[in-house]
Amino acid sequence: MHVVSPVEVNENTSHPATAPHCEVLATDFNKDHFITRGGVTFAGTHLLVDLWGAKKLDCLKTIEKAMRECVDACSATLLHIHLHHFTPNGGVSGVAVLAESHISVHTWPERDYAAFDVFMCGDSMPENAIAIFKRAFSPKKIEVCEELRGQVK
Repeated sequence: MHVVSPVEVNENTSHPATAPHCEVLATDFNKDHFITRGGVTFAGTHLLVDLWGAKKLDCLKTIEKAMRECVDACSATLLHIHLHHFTPNGGVSGVAVLAESHISVHTWPERDYAAFDVFMCGDSMPENAIAIFKRAFSPKKIEVCEELRGQVK
């Protein structure tokens, strides 16, 4: 994993990713959708979900349906889904863009493997996506790694 060092930005400098003509606006911290759980304040929960021995990983219809069900089960807000079907192996890459962040997928049907990322902020419940993946793709094994993104230190 490649780790990028954080860049400090203070009120006298512009954000490094901001074009020179853009202005960084003050954030209303009561509406930023950060979460406090167990005494830790953070931006959102990022789940890395690996499915092994999975089925239907080349089926756009199944993948889209599963993503839509995840959005509902996680209490998220769907903005857009884009899926791309590769040939000749039938793999799929795509993303469901959410108001709360995203769900992305990359599949390798020739290896019965899929990698899903589920990143959500606010009151959403990304952990609810796991049951949807189990039901939709019948994996023999699921590996889940959770990262709390944007921890306030």
